Amino acid sequence: MKPVAPLEDDDNPCRPRHFKPTLTAPSEGDTRVNRTLETSRNRLLITAGAFLFAFTVIGLRLADVTLLKTPDPEVARLGQPVAAKPAQFSRADIVDRNGVVLATTLESSSLFANPHQIGEPAKLAKQLAKILPGSKESELYAKLASDKSFVWIQRRLTPQQELQVNSLGNPGLDFQREERRIYPQGPLAAHVVGYTDLDGKGLAGIERSFDAALSQSHEPLKLSIDIRLQAILKEEIQKQIDAFTAIGGTGMIMDIKSGEVLSMISLPDFDPNDLNTVVPETIFNRATLGVYEMGSVFKIFNTALALENKTATLSKMYDISKPISIGRFTIHDDEPIHHAVPVAQIFAVSSNIGSVHMVQELSPEIQKDFLGRLGLTHPAQIEIPEIGAPQVPNPWREINSWTIAFGHGIAVSPVQLAVAASAVADGGILRPATLIKRPAGFVPPGQRVLSPRTAELMRELFRYDVTDGTGRKADVPGYLVGAKTGTAEKIGAHGGYMHHGNLSSLISFFPMNDPQYMVYVIIDEPHGDRNNKAQASYGFVTGAWTAGPAVQRIIARMAPLLGIKPIEETPEIHRALTADIPGMGPKVAAN
Repeated sequence: MKPVAPLEDDDNPCRPRHFKPTLTAPSEGDTRVNRTLETSRNRLLITAGAFLFAFTVIGLRLADVTLLKTPDPEVARLGQPVAAKPAQFSRADIVDRNGVVLATTLESSSLFANPHQIGEPAKLAKQLAKILPGSKESELYAKLASDKSFVWIQRRLTPQQELQVNSLGNPGLDFQREERRIYPQGPLAAHVVGYTDLDGKGLAGIERSFDAALSQSHEPLKLSIDIRLQAILKEEIQKQIDAFTAIGGTGMIMDIKSGEVLSMISLPDFDPNDLNTVVPETIFNRATLGVYEMGSVFKIFNTALALENKTATLSKMYDISKPISIGRFTIHDDEPIHHAVPVAQIFAVSSNIGSVHMVQELSPEIQKDFLGRLGLTHPAQIEIPEIGAPQVPNPWREINSWTIAFGHGIAVSPVQLAVAASAVADGGILRPATLIKRPAGFVPPGQRVLSPRTAELMRELFRYDVTDGTGRKADVPGYLVGAKTGTAEKIGAHGGYMHHGNLSSLISFFPMNDPQYMVYVIIDEPHGDRNNKAQASYGFVTGAWTAGPAVQRIIARMAPLLGIKPIEETPEIHRALTADIPGMGPKVAAN
C-alpha cells in the first residue's frame, strides 16, 4: 500500500491527512505580541553590535600600543630600578651663597586620636608617654579620654616614633602626613634664617620677612651668608666669651663694596629644630635688635666729621691734659696724657678729652645731621624683622654732642654701626647692607656722606690705630688691617652706668690700601682675671684685649678661605697709609 502524501496546505506532516486546519485572520493581540518580539530582537542586535564595536576598538588600540609604537620611556622603565622623584613641597629652601642648605622641608607624620574609638585611655596614655619624650602621661590621658572625636597627640613625629606607635595597633590612633621645616645647620645661622611655626608660617628672621615668597616659589632663596665664615666667626667669639666669662657676644663680616653680610652671629644662640628649648636670651638677636652705647668706636664719626668740616687736620694739636667738667659730670681719659697731641694720636690712643675738644668746634645740629645721614638715628634697613630702634637724645643739646663724641648718650645696633663705619672706610659712600646674595661683581649705588679726601685720611687713621694704637692685637701680617677699638660702660637695669659691666668691641677693615672686608666683634660684659691664662690680658677687659685677638684670628682664617692673597707693603703703599705728621712714631698702650 502506498504512503499517503500530506495535504499541500498543511504545515504539520504529523497530522492525519484528512485533517485540514481552519484558516483565520490574526487577532489584534497577536499583532502586539509580534511587534514586541520584533522590538526586543532589534534592541539585542544593536546592543551586541555596540559591544562588538567597543571590543574591536580596544583590541586595535592594544595592538597599536604593544606591537606598532615605540614604548613610552616611563612605561619601558617599569619593573626597573629608578631614582625616586623629589617631592614638591609648598615652601622653598633657603641656602647660603654657595648653595649649602640652611632651611628645607621634609615630609613628617603627626599623630592624632579619635577618643571615641579608644577603649583603655589610661593604658594607652602610659604607652604613648614612653614613646613620645617630653609628653606627660596625665596630659595624654586627658586628651584620650575626652569626648571629642579628634585631638592632636603630637605633631612631627620621627620615623622611629611613628613605627613604635603603629606597633601598638590601636584603632583610635592615626597619622596625618604633613610638611616639617628643618634646619640642617642647627644654631649656626638661626638668628638670620629664623624659623616657622608647626603649620609652616614664618615667625622670625628670613623665614618671616620672605614668608610669602618662600610659600609661592620652589626656587631656593640664596642668602649672602657664607656658612663657612659663620662657623669661624662663632667659634672665635665663643672662645672669648668663655675665656672672659662674658654673658654673650655678637659679630659680623661684610663685603663693604657690595654691602653683602657674609656672616652674622649672636651668642648665645638657639636651635630652630628644637624650639622647646628656646629662652629669651638665646633668641634675642644682638646684632640687629640690640641697641647699645658703643663707646670709642664712635670716635670714627667724630673724627671724620671734624676733618670733613675742616675744623681739624691730622696734625692739629689739642691739649688733653685736663679733664672736662660740666655740671656734675667729668670727662676724663683712662690713661691721662699731660700734654697736647695731634688729632692722629687722639684717635690712636682713644682720648675722650681730645674728642670732646674736637666736637666743641662744631654745632650739635651739624653732628646730628651727619649721624642721621650715616643711618645712625633711625632703624637699620636690612631684610629681617628683628630691628632695634636707636636711642637718640631729644632735644640734642651741647652736652649730648660732647658725650656722643666718645660714644655715650646715643645707643645704636651693631649692624647700624657696621654699615656707617664701612661707609667711612669705603671712600665715603654709604651702601645698604643686605642678607640676600647679589650678582657677582654688582656694586649697589650708594650715597656720598664724606669727601674722598676725608675718607682717605680716615683710612690712614684706621691703619695707624693698628700699627701704633689700641688696635695692635688685630693686626695680621700681609693683610694691611685697619681698626678702631671701643669700650663702653653699660647702663644697668635700674639706670646709671655699671662700673664692671662693659661692652668691648673692635671693628676692622682690610686691606686698607683698598678696603674690601669688614670684621666686627663685640664681647658683652667680659670679666677680667689676672690669673686666667686663657685671657692673656693681665686682667684688662677693653675692646683691645677682648675683641682684638678674636678679630685677628678671624681674618687670618677667612682670608685664605676666600682666596685673598697677602699683600706686600711696598714703599708706595706704606707712604699712602702713613699720615705724614710729627709725633706719630711713638707706640701707645692698648686700651
